[in-house]
Amino acid sequence: MKTGRRKVLAVIVILVLIASWFISIFGIGKVENLGKQLKYGLDINGGVYVLLEADTTETGTGLTQIMNQTKSVLENRVNAMGISEAAVSIEGTNRIRVEMPGVENAEQAIEQIGRTAQLKFYLADETLALTGEGISDSQIATDTNNGGYKITIDFTAEGTDLFADATGKAISGEIVPTMTDEAGNLVSNRAIVICLDDEVISAPVVHEKINNRSCEITRPGGFSETEASGLSALIRGGALPANLTEINSSVQTATIGANALTLSVKAGAIGLCLVMIIMVLYYGILGVIADLALLLYIQFVLWIMVGMGSVLTLPGIAGIILSIGMAVDSNVIIFTRIREEIAKGKSVRVAVDMGYRAALGTVVDAQTTTLVAAFVLYLFGTTSVKGFALTLMIGTVMSVITAVLITQLFVNLIAESKKFGTYSMFGMKEDGSGPKRMVTDFKFKFIENRKKFFAVSACVIIIGLAFGLFRGFNYGIDFTGGTMMQIELGQEVEIDEVKDVIADFDLNPTIVYATSNHSQVIIRTIKDLKSAERTEVVNALQDKYGFSDADVLASEEFGPTVGKDLRQNAIKSILIAAVVMLIYIRFRFKNWQYGLAAVAGLAHDVLVTLSLYAIFHFTINNPFIAGILTVVGYSINDTIVVFDRIRENTKFYKRKQNVELINDSINQTLSRSLMTSLTTLAVMLPLFFMASSELRGFLIPLMIGVFVGTYSSIFLCSPLFYELTKKESISKYEDNRQKAERQRKRNNGIVK
Repeated sequence: MKTGRRKVLAVIVILVLIASWFISIFGIGKVENLGKQLKYGLDINGGVYVLLEADTTETGTGLTQIMNQTKSVLENRVNAMGISEAAVSIEGTNRIRVEMPGVENAEQAIEQIGRTAQLKFYLADETLALTGEGISDSQIATDTNNGGYKITIDFTAEGTDLFADATGKAISGEIVPTMTDEAGNLVSNRAIVICLDDEVISAPVVHEKINNRSCEITRPGGFSETEASGLSALIRGGALPANLTEINSSVQTATIGANALTLSVKAGAIGLCLVMIIMVLYYGILGVIADLALLLYIQFVLWIMVGMGSVLTLPGIAGIILSIGMAVDSNVIIFTRIREEIAKGKSVRVAVDMGYRAALGTVVDAQTTTLVAAFVLYLFGTTSVKGFALTLMIGTVMSVITAVLITQLFVNLIAESKKFGTYSMFGMKEDGSGPKRMVTDFKFKFIENRKKFFAVSACVIIIGLAFGLFRGFNYGIDFTGGTMMQIELGQEVEIDEVKDVIADFDLNPTIVYATSNHSQVIIRTIKDLKSAERTEVVNALQDKYGFSDADVLASEEFGPTVGKDLRQNAIKSILIAAVVMLIYIRFRFKNWQYGLAAVAGLAHDVLVTLSLYAIFHFTINNPFIAGILTVVGYSINDTIVVFDRIRENTKFYKRKQNVELINDSINQTLSRSLMTSLTTLAVMLPLFFMASSELRGFLIPLMIGVFVGTYSSIFLCSPLFYELTKKESISKYEDNRQKAERQRKRNNGIVK
């Protein structure tokens, strides 16, 4: 690309950057600012909490089936309301808890989700033909006549008669249609219109009167499997309605504390500034370019989330923090390679070109493995896992785009400039022999000391497992459930003050506001408080605030939000992600030892994280899941960068022995590993010190994830790779030398 075109594109990029940040902060015209357009989860922005009880006489397997189907219907309902990150969970045997983030009108939301699921079949003139009570089942089958799939519907005895009567009237052609289909078009006068909760889900046309206990819905070309399964599930779901009675509800504030979002934004801005300063101090004008790309990257990620209607939750924030680290990492990899080429004696322009070529493969490999992990987590995960995976996927893709396209555009412009295209401007000494800032010529002997590193990891894991086995893990409310009390205190209160009032009871409670005027609180504790114990807690609060017994709005036990299914799903997602990454690394690196060492490192990181939680008795709650996911995303990215350098050095330094080659590879990438970890932690530290104690509890597992991921990629995975390959010498030269030496000894009669 010619310099003139690059300059025009650079100006356009800068204008887009300025305009996007202006709109994000202030809005423009009818376009609201970014803060108002983003959707936030219940943990960040508060919302409606409601507990519903199913009115049914079923027991055992029948009750389980009804509750699962009711839960599915409620999930569809809240999704239709635009609350895609709502949490719907079954409590006990016949209760369902729904948490809807960002919802302010509790009565309207509860009324909308609490209606009994109603499946109805109408004639085209809105005459009711039959309801879901006449349906016994619905499945999909292969459509041999039209191709694709078809939907089958089975009727009860009463439903068969009603449907036969309806299809007889429809086939007569005498119906005058008044209803419209899903697309808003007037239905055929021979249609049977199927509605769920008064929403049209299908309007098939009748070709003959149907007297059978079952019927089929087909169309030319057939349904796709996804379409058929979705429609069949809706019909089948409407056949299992359960009346729901509201037991308890409230509008509550964020679980991470009041004003947490405002504090988080401020702290995030400070963290971003720290990252930008670090990049400028270390990389000079290259750091300025990286900062421009980073600012544009953040805009891309957040506005894409707005466009997709994604809901930002705490795990989502974890994904963004991690992806910022990835975005910086892509630039660090590129800048490091450019500097290495300059140190070899190349001119700035040649070094930029060759540095990008050398770095591109590493960037793609590192980000692809992270993307694979995120995709699998999203595909098989639920709720918080999906929130993390989605933001990480968006961030990973955008980090590659900004690093490869935006950064490259500006770096090439700088390299072509007589004023700025100098060694000094690229952070190198005037003669190009090395970087001006920080010592990067590391010569640590990692492989020779590998047994010490293995011993450290083994000790941490063994001690942690011992603590977990004998003392047990400190499971939080999210995992255990406990006791909940909702109280109107009659005046505006501070949450920390409420905690102090009940501190003597040793409850370790989670307290949030239940009203906007901060006079009503919800107190949750992991302890299973008996009636007398609850009374003591209430009395202590009454002595302080003077409310009456009638102001105790709710006092009951509640189940875990992180249920068994969610835990199993998270574990399954991580295992599948590990297998998929193993396969990718095997085929990309043409060597199974790379993949095995990387996955072993991943397992090590998860075990060390668990061990640290056991040793320090950190609370294992919902943020813990985000921490484990951070380990998965961060660890594999860092490890692949080191492995990519080992693979590259294997090709170019065939005479080096295995130990020397791996040591050199780790040392060459060490500055990059440390810089990426430093910038990722720089984003977290302001959040840790400025935000609430609840948010600090969320950041602890993230920090552990970054620390452990960095440790394993440097001190564990590469030494493991050495152990796996030391019998298969990397150096063909060394192998041939040893063979020649053995042959010489045989010829001399030393070896027979």
